[in-house]
Amino acid sequence: MDLKAPTPAESLVKDGTEATFMADVVEASVEVPVIVDFWAPWCGPCKTLGPALEKAVADAKGKVRMVKIDVDQNQRLAAQMRVQSIPAVFAFVGGQPVDGFMGAQTPAQIKAFVDRLIDMSGGNAGLEEAIAAAEEMLAEGAAADAAQTFAAVLQEDEGNLAAIGGLARSHLALGEIEQAKGVLGMTPAGKEGDPAIAAARAQIDLAEASAGASGETADLEARVAADPTDLQARYDLAMARVGAGDQAGAIDDLLELFRRDREWDEGAAKTQLLKLFDSLGPKSEVGQKGRRRLSSMIFA
Repeated sequence: MDLKAPTPAESLVKDGTEATFMADVVEASVEVPVIVDFWAPWCGPCKTLGPALEKAVADAKGKVRMVKIDVDQNQRLAAQMRVQSIPAVFAFVGGQPVDGFMGAQTPAQIKAFVDRLIDMSGGNAGLEEAIAAAEEMLAEGAAADAAQTFAAVLQEDEGNLAAIGGLARSHLALGEIEQAKGVLGMTPAGKEGDPAIAAARAQIDLAEASAGASGETADLEARVAADPTDLQARYDLAMARVGAGDQAGAIDDLLELFRRDREWDEGAAKTQLLKLFDSLGPKSEVGQKGRRRLSSMIFA
């Protein structure tokens, strides 16, 4: 995917005419969806809808374009498009009209309209491929390269939750906890519960909780073996396993702690288990198995 700098907003919206319609709309829509806004200076609703459309197009950062047609100056074109009242909006993808509406629309309706066009054209496919490649880099230990790719995605789509979560986890893999926290601050309001964001936040919390614990595993295992009722040692062992990257072992230890005393230290075992499950993501077999085991204990 070619991750270029966003196209300047002014180049995404232009005035069109009957003479330029074929090039500006039909031919251009083969490359990127084109919204056509039929309007007139005397049209009251047009004065509201036009700027709202332009903002939505600018926010899409090059994934759609817009052509404005003054019906007074292009009456034959308006007739050909069967425009009976204005504002009238048409959308072209692949050289063909695919969607449209007439009259005023709310910002939410306009955004949904633009999003549909992007989906129709496969405009998000490149970003998804880049995110998948970055995830593979991160899994292979190339955290710096992954961070660069996630950051490039965010240059095109600053609210992309998968990229925000991925960039935060990349910084965490590089040992940059404060930077990881800062990246999570980019999360759009109301999206904090998204799995990608929850996973990154849980990994940050676990990294802080287990800081300095790795390397003590053997001693803690000996303490637990000597006294299985030493719940503090069992908890410390679980966090040491987290620090060592042994999430499955940590889940086992925390589940055993929960079985022995679910209220110990204000329910610390359950709290850390839920963070572990979030950090692993909803598709993790280890996490799914752990959730089922915890549920069976809770409802037994």
